[in-house]
Amino acid sequence: MPIRETFWNIPHWAEIAQYVAAGLTIIVFLFGVWRHVRRWRLGQKVKRTDRLFTRLWSVVVHAVAQVRVVRDPFPGIMHLAIFWGMVALLFGTALATIDWDVTHLFFDFQFLKGGLYVAYELVLDILGLLVIVGLGMAIYRRTILRPPRLAHLERRYTWDDIYVLVMLSLVTITGYLVEGLRIAVVQPEWAAWSPVGNLIAGAFVAAGDPTNATLHLVLWILHGGLAFTFVASLPYTKLSHLFTVPLNIFFRSLEPAGALAPAWYGSGPGIKSIKDFTWKQLLDFDACIRCGRCQEFCPAHASGLSLSPRDLLLQLNSYLWERENGRQFYGEVVTAEEIWSCTSCYACSSQCPAFIEHVTAIVDMRRHLVDEGEIDPLLQEALNNLGRYGNSFGQSERLRARWSQNLPEKIKDARREPVEYLWFVGDYASYNASAVPATQMAAEVFNRMGLDYGILYEAERNAGNDIRRVGEEGLFEMLVEKNSAVLKKCAYRSLITTDPHTYNTLKNEYNGASNGHPVLHISELLDTLIASGKVKFNHKLDYKVTYHDPCYLGRYNAIYDQPRRVIAATGCQLVEMPRHGDQAFCCGAGGGRIWMEETGVKERPSEIRVREAAQLEGVQMLVVACPKDISMFKDAIKTCGLEDRLVVKDFVELVHEAL
Repeated sequence: MPIRETFWNIPHWAEIAQYVAAGLTIIVFLFGVWRHVRRWRLGQKVKRTDRLFTRLWSVVVHAVAQVRVVRDPFPGIMHLAIFWGMVALLFGTALATIDWDVTHLFFDFQFLKGGLYVAYELVLDILGLLVIVGLGMAIYRRTILRPPRLAHLERRYTWDDIYVLVMLSLVTITGYLVEGLRIAVVQPEWAAWSPVGNLIAGAFVAAGDPTNATLHLVLWILHGGLAFTFVASLPYTKLSHLFTVPLNIFFRSLEPAGALAPAWYGSGPGIKSIKDFTWKQLLDFDACIRCGRCQEFCPAHASGLSLSPRDLLLQLNSYLWERENGRQFYGEVVTAEEIWSCTSCYACSSQCPAFIEHVTAIVDMRRHLVDEGEIDPLLQEALNNLGRYGNSFGQSERLRARWSQNLPEKIKDARREPVEYLWFVGDYASYNASAVPATQMAAEVFNRMGLDYGILYEAERNAGNDIRRVGEEGLFEMLVEKNSAVLKKCAYRSLITTDPHTYNTLKNEYNGASNGHPVLHISELLDTLIASGKVKFNHKLDYKVTYHDPCYLGRYNAIYDQPRRVIAATGCQLVEMPRHGDQAFCCGAGGGRIWMEETGVKERPSEIRVREAAQLEGVQMLVVACPKDISMFKDAIKTCGLEDRLVVKDFVELVHEAL
């Protein structure tokens, strides 16, 4: 009967040596894990243990099933093949250990025998090939494909990657060789059920005994030594992500993506030193697997600025592991230029398989830079205007509703009479010359639909979304206080806005200032009214258009389908850009970048985006759903010389025309 004899051809001294090596491996492994935990504990306290089931399910979906990893097919399949192949081999080893060291020694019974043992050998042989296939893909990708996002890593990281690939290859190959040599000597009847081992055995049969038996023992010792060395080294290599990533996913923030945590005040607002980060942020830095997905989707990096989200994490983590931390944190570890390059578009975090919260860490560092006065002059001017006038343009608050003066109907003042919809217009929609026409058309659309709506006139202030991402927490809190006080005095059923930045912060960061009423982007409102039949278009448009997903509408708040359904309802044919949905490329305006000097930029994100749109065959129009997008893209079309090729319109302009 087929049966598993774990220590066939192995002398007793080698058995004992294996158990000693296993014990030492566990000690070295646990010491390595402790080193990581000890460093995380240097950070500030933050609670991440609520909603336990949700957290556990996140680990199942994203650490076990690795849903985000397989978004990118080639590296996704490669990683799954290696991961699940090694899981199968590890599980098989655990079964063999239980079968021999527990049931055989203590109960004189083995369950790996007969048909079960044959099936065990067949399954492990086949699944073990997944590791070989995955490693082959990894080597091909590193040496032949060489994707840009893996380039420019420090030499130590490259050697770490090589070590992992070499060790995994050696462990897997020597394991198959040991199996093949055992089959070559024993030549069991069931050998065909171990196809890979049987194939290898065929190459050694001619050598005969004792050569094969001796070679088997040598390779068994080599295989064991490699395996124990590899396991012991896991916490000291890139493969520490086998435990850091599941932990990072488990402890991730379950708050809305658009809700930043308040500034932490220790030695000052924000991050002054590495120990000012929370323990979860230190875990973030440690969990980075250097895959480069964040860098690939980063508009700052694509435009030639110094920021690479991946490299920023690696710099912070390296500094954390330094014994003396002798380098100056700002200037030598991270630079102000890197920190101010971020557009807060959230592409990095939304693509990260480890759920690292890049933007939160960057904003925390900005808070310190703002406190120190290390800030772009144009940005400082905008912040001064926001503090004095409530808008970044430095315009009088009495001019905020000037755009409404030439409308056929006067818009209600929501401060003085109840309305069904309170329209929080926003700065760019109110003051920017490029965006004002779309604002006026939105008002005309509301009038045509017979909506009962009003605005706050001069009482409205900037909602504060980008002020908070800049790191000016005090100014943000002041704006929230003023806007909240006005909103609480108004009688309305829903709060609406045409500005995704305003929408995000009103919805996620105003802590009930909307009096419990829903906060809606105009696309959500129009989609609902069209679906209910309350809005019917007089004629269908025949434009061929593409649509740009605003970061604060899409990635931050998952509003993807509603604008597209509205566009489709107008009769337009929508052609998607290669990067759309949660992979849409940022226009470059967010995180306060719209208020900063553009130095060191090879090509602005907005220019990259309009070129992408212009390459779509037959597309006449780039449709947007954000006032800042109108300003950014209209300017980019001029600088790229695409005025005759592409027109920028807000989607509400299409609705206005179709009505």
